[in-house]
Amino acid sequence: MQTIKTRLLISSALCALSTTALAQSSVTLYGIVDTGVEYISHANAAGGHVFRMPAVTGELPSRWGLRGVEDLGGGYSAIFTLESGFNVRDGSSGQGGRLFGRQAFVGLKGPYGMLAFGRQYTMTYLALQGADIIGPDIYGMGSLDAYVPNARADNSVTYLGTYKGLTLGAGYSFGRDSAGTGNSPGQGTCAGSVAGHPTECRDWSVMLKYGAPNFGVAASYEEQRGGTSAQANFFDGIAPTPLVNGADKDARTHVSAYAQYAGAKLGAGWLGRRVVTDSPAVPNVHSDLFFVGASYFVTPAFIVDGEVFRIINSAHDSRATMGTLRTTYLLSKRSSVYAQAAYLANSTKARYPVSGGDGGTTPAAGIGQTGVMVGIKHSF
Repeated sequence: MQTIKTRLLISSALCALSTTALAQSSVTLYGIVDTGVEYISHANAAGGHVFRMPAVTGELPSRWGLRGVEDLGGGYSAIFTLESGFNVRDGSSGQGGRLFGRQAFVGLKGPYGMLAFGRQYTMTYLALQGADIIGPDIYGMGSLDAYVPNARADNSVTYLGTYKGLTLGAGYSFGRDSAGTGNSPGQGTCAGSVAGHPTECRDWSVMLKYGAPNFGVAASYEEQRGGTSAQANFFDGIAPTPLVNGADKDARTHVSAYAQYAGAKLGAGWLGRRVVTDSPAVPNVHSDLFFVGASYFVTPAFIVDGEVFRIINSAHDSRATMGTLRTTYLLSKRSSVYAQAAYLANSTKARYPVSGGDGGTTPAAGIGQTGVMVGIKHSF
């Protein structure tokens, strides 16, 4: 009888411990499904237009993911995120066919911040989130610099810490494209972690950000080093600049600010890009991208927002101005429909596309484009 009682007590204790452990950890499935129909004028050099269902994005890129956290006690927790991008048009995987191409990291979070390891966003992406009103929209900043909404790196170690509204972030990648599928549009491939070449394909970035209830400011710097198959594309129709060794640099500097009050939000900023090569035969190139946007809740369910972008690339003698206007109606907490339109004006030599969808719509030099899209988005 005593043995039976002892076994029952042990079983009860084990159950209690199991229940406590389960209560201290959780895994969340989440995602966004977003698609629609798009019209683009002057979608090729001959001036033809196209109607299509874009693959990559609408208001936001489609994705699904798993996010986990386990309480370790003392204010510390273990975390992970696995996030996969996909194309609603045909069901294919994004980011070059990677299973978890958007994010794949594990780390620790505590009173002094978060330390994480894996494929992650760089500080450029995180720093722009407050002031860039349109964000990774199909007619957003990615039309002029496709790296911005795809600013991720493999083999990354990152730190994020926030204290009284001030956030400090830093990231370092030993090789930003270990899968060799193209880390982001226009970069080529750059595997990194090559013996005897310590800087090849490295990426490092830093961010300083302050956020208050009604305003925020941010600044960031990111530097990418070259490698055998790396390149820097300025997305203006001019051939990319080769970045063939670890001494070549592709650097982006950004400052921005935003303010919000009574349902309205204003944001503005500058993103400067400098490409410096080690070869006298390859000219250095720089560009300056300016943006200003606004958002307003007309009703709790109806949002109107828009943004104007201006990019100047003196080395290529290419310039463009793009304006986007978007309306969103919230059908519920998780579902919405939207309509948006944009016009992009190119300078004489420039061939920037208005749509950041999935390529294939580059106009003739000096020709402007109109883009219009209606779509539906569901979050879970």
